[in-house]
Amino acid sequence: MNGLSTVFILVGLFLLGGVVSFVKQGISKSIVTLLGIGATMALLAGILRLEVWN
Repeated sequence: MNGLSTVFILVGLFLLGGVVSFVKQGISKSIVTLLGIGATMALLAGILRLEVWN
């Protein structure tokens, strides 16, 4: 596990926490959807950069 994949995974988890927080606050669905897409992309980038796939 290298540094960049760790950063991507941590950013994705941070954004995912923001999604949960925004849903609890009742923020508009479009912002929550956009943040969810960003969280998913960051997590996938981090997971795909792991060396276990080689």
